[in-house]
Amino acid sequence: MENNDTVLLLKECDSGTKMAVSSIDEVLEKITDPDMRRLLSKSRNHHEQLGNEIHSLLIRYDSEEKDPGLMAKGMSWLKTNMKISMDESNASVAELMTDGCDMGIKSLYQYLNQYQSADRTSKEICKKLISIEEEFRRDLHCYL
Repeated sequence: MENNDTVLLLKECDSGTKMAVSSIDEVLEKITDPDMRRLLSKSRNHHEQLGNEIHSLLIRYDSEEKDPGLMAKGMSWLKTNMKISMDESNASVAELMTDGCDMGIKSLYQYLNQYQSADRTSKEICKKLISIEEEFRRDLHCYL
């Protein structure tokens, strides 16, 4: 097995991809604008593909996946559903998704700094996930 930092970093990235997919799934059916729907679907697919890559590495390292924490997932679900029930506009969804990206990016940078002994591959995967989040956030700006 690789060093512990490698596995811990991959697990955090795994949790992040799952959280992103789940959050996008919560709002996707509410989107009526075809361009925004494509944007969300594209980002969901990127997160899912990277998540599959992470799962393969975790299996290789004889480690299990990591699901998002119940508290974080529950709070996200509550915030999303309350906000959407009051305002189903594209701007409201874009704001929710942008906030999620910001939190994800911040967390991922913290994990990169925390798990400095992680191998190069896991660090590159984390940076790729950050890049996916940053691109998604940028693409959402026109809907705010």
